[in-house]
Amino acid sequence: MARGRPITTFALVGALLTTALTLPAPAYAAPEICQNPSDPGEVNTETPWHQRWLAPQRVWPFSTGAGVRIAVIDSGTDSSHPQLAGRVDSGFDALRNAPGGDVDCVSHGTAVASIIVAARQEGVGFHGLAPDATIVPIRVSERNANESTDTAGATVGGAVFAQAIMRAVDDGADVINMSVTLYRPDPDVQRAIKYAVDNDVVLVAAAGNRHQDGARPDPVPYPASYDGVIGVGAVDQNGARIRQSQIGPYVDIVAPGGAVVAATRLTGHAAYDGTSFATPMVSATAALIRAAEPNLSAKEVTRRILATADPARGDAARGYGSGVVNPYRAVTERLTSAKPVEQPPLPEVPLDAAAQAREQRWALFGRLALWIGLGLATVAVGVAVLAALLPRGRRTRWRPTRPAASPDDRPEIDEPEEVFFRVPTSTSRE
Repeated sequence: MARGRPITTFALVGALLTTALTLPAPAYAAPEICQNPSDPGEVNTETPWHQRWLAPQRVWPFSTGAGVRIAVIDSGTDSSHPQLAGRVDSGFDALRNAPGGDVDCVSHGTAVASIIVAARQEGVGFHGLAPDATIVPIRVSERNANESTDTAGATVGGAVFAQAIMRAVDDGADVINMSVTLYRPDPDVQRAIKYAVDNDVVLVAAAGNRHQDGARPDPVPYPASYDGVIGVGAVDQNGARIRQSQIGPYVDIVAPGGAVVAATRLTGHAAYDGTSFATPMVSATAALIRAAEPNLSAKEVTRRILATADPARGDAARGYGSGVVNPYRAVTERLTSAKPVEQPPLPEVPLDAAAQAREQRWALFGRLALWIGLGLATVAVGVAVLAALLPRGRRTRWRPTRPAASPDDRPEIDEPEEVFFRVPTSTSRE
């Protein structure tokens, strides 16, 4: 009996382990990480100015972004927002190295994603620019909404950010939106950017909100400064660069980013400022192009976006890049740098006898008309010359000359005979 008890205990433990291993794994649930929910905001019922400016409804007959996956590397995205439901994947939480990027504590990433894909709803004025695209949220930040106007990158480490970029590529992102800004170069991030470029992903990044007003040079933002990334500045509703939008060679284009309306987490909307919120408008434009022309490479999409930008109030040296993004032109206009396609010559159709006779008559008529026209033109030129010369001759008292007569042709003139008169003389005096 003493030996049977350990055997029974081992058997019981083994049975419990077997049962545990055969049970299905519990589904992943997003952690309760938002201890202090932010203000959900009020529902916006009017059309925001940036939608009137960009007029995305013009481009929707050609493209709505359907089938394109856009990774939003940010503070997460609230997939339960009424305008985002069904448009946001579960994504990835790079802070916890676990699934579940579809949670957002501070509304930053939710606002960015909504500018791209928010659905149109009755009684709501705000909607996204590419409503049929899909958001892949990659959570890298827990920035407090009450912090400064700097983008969310103030609390993001390079290793986490690099992991997020590579995860977005591996999850099949066609476009990566990076409204997160780092202010120091990082070799891991640079390698991740190259990995995305090599995999034909369109990369769009905020140019940063630390403009120094000329006191000193603006700090260099990353990843906007890396090759292969579209750097985005922000303008207000007057087309002027907003004060905090940075100036530098990393600004490739600008988009509305001053007091733009976007979604908050939970249910409502709010107005936002900064290059963070101009960036998704360029990302949405890239999605519209990729949906309309899936065969274009990332470099060709980038070139199209920059080439079709509208003129801005300033040049690249003043922080406007190539101009203001124009989604309609980017989708509908084709660049003409390619060689024209050579068309095959049209086949020659033989003519019947009647057609040949008509052809000959028209050829004869054409020759006669040509000669008659040349004759009339010659006469007209002669008349014009005479009309020009005769008035001049009258002014100079010109008369036509006559040929001199020869001596033999002169008429004979009878010469008068010589007549002598005798003058009487008288010597007598009376």
